[in-house]
Amino acid sequence: MPDLPLSLWLSITSLGSVGVMIPLALAVAAWLALGYPWRYAACWLAVLGAASGLVTLTKIAFMGWGVGVRDLDFTGISGHAMVSSAVLPVALFVACLPGRRWVRALGVSAGVLIGIVVGVSRILLNAHSVSEVVTGCGLGALAALVFVTFAWRAEPGKLSGAPVAVSLAMVAITLHGISVPTQRWITDIALHLSGREQPYIRARWKAGRYDKPVARPAQHLDVRYSGTSES
Repeated sequence: MPDLPLSLWLSITSLGSVGVMIPLALAVAAWLALGYPWRYAACWLAVLGAASGLVTLTKIAFMGWGVGVRDLDFTGISGHAMVSSAVLPVALFVACLPGRRWVRALGVSAGVLIGIVVGVSRILLNAHSVSEVVTGCGLGALAALVFVTFAWRAEPGKLSGAPVAVSLAMVAITLHGISVPTQRWITDIALHLSGREQPYIRARWKAGRYDKPVARPAQHLDVRYSGTSES
């Protein structure tokens, strides 16, 4: 990978945060609802919701019960990689929808590529393992392609691509850098469901420390001397 400054990788990874991508996804749904039949917006939200739910389940499973694949260093699907690989291709697709088919395909391809770059930033910043980013990008791209396939033959309608593109860009620029504590929320849910006081942590899990049986405390034996007394 190119030797880019750390600040640039941090900026790239911030692009894929929930605080940017979810509002962008909702803006896409709003444009779909305004310019096209309602079923396209519903399909988009349903597909993205299903993918997001799967990401959340894998994270809860690990933090609450230690479910993961140690050989692959997998503790849950990367949310940044998934949501950016899903939302960006669809956002560019909707912006290019009034154009020719090759323009639509180019927009989808560019969105997938940007999503992969966001995923790479998560690896370089030690936020996720390769397996977690690969599954995240794969799931996100699959969600995007499911929607694109469904909406490929949509009539352009009365909307032009320029206002859609400008508005979506403004959403991404305005919200870039805003943090949403989704990790804390998921951790709270995992602890509530599992009944644990502390979540599973990657380093201890990889070292196998959770696999060691907990030593039972030594039992206190109250030994009393019983015998006859002399007077």
